[in-house]
Amino acid sequence: MATASLSAQGASRLSFSSSALTGCCSQLKAVSLAAAKPHSSENGAGRLAVRCAGKGGFIPAEHRWMYEGIENKGPDEWNRTYYPKEAEHLNVEKPWFIVDAADKRLGRLASTIANHIRGKDQPTYTPSVDMGAYVIVVNAEKVAVTGKKRSQKIYRRHSGRPGGMTEETFDQLQARIPERIVEHAVRGMLPKGRLGRRLFTHLKVYKGESHPHEAQQPQPLPIHDKRISLA
Repeated sequence: MATASLSAQGASRLSFSSSALTGCCSQLKAVSLAAAKPHSSENGAGRLAVRCAGKGGFIPAEHRWMYEGIENKGPDEWNRTYYPKEAEHLNVEKPWFIVDAADKRLGRLASTIANHIRGKDQPTYTPSVDMGAYVIVVNAEKVAVTGKKRSQKIYRRHSGRPGGMTEETFDQLQARIPERIVEHAVRGMLPKGRLGRRLFTHLKVYKGESHPHEAQQPQPLPIHDKRISLA
């Protein structure tokens, strides 16, 4: 007897829950249909009316302005943020620039190069996308610094082993590997991460006036800094 009564109670509870679920689904369907159907007001302006079956739900008065004429607007006009597509920043389409580093201040030259590599001179500049150009630097051994930086500016590198720190001055590094001076300055002005590592490959630094990129037909790098040159 006890088992039969328990099974009867379970069956009644199951039937009650199923009927309640059916009622909830019908109310949700009514809400969705009412939201999809625009409501025409007396003055002819279309308004979106959300009505809930049995409860008379509505849009608060302070929020109705967000839905006025929404059926006539078409696509969402509030979320039109521009983001460049892949076809807009292909490497084969990027411009190439060339700059002569002779008698140009290292810091000002590096900042100008970094701006063009990142694409900050473009109206479509996006911080998270490679939108810049390729930059070729020639005569890297003739780059200039001011003050006592030739003897006081220190470049450090470490071999990874204990006591493996090596230090050398600007003059010493310029005599040994002059390209590394410009590369070090520009690398510090690029983003830190995989985007910065990819942008750094767009910098081509060479000692002397010759370079192997004549096929790319590089154009002179636009320089607007009037104090970049020592002369």
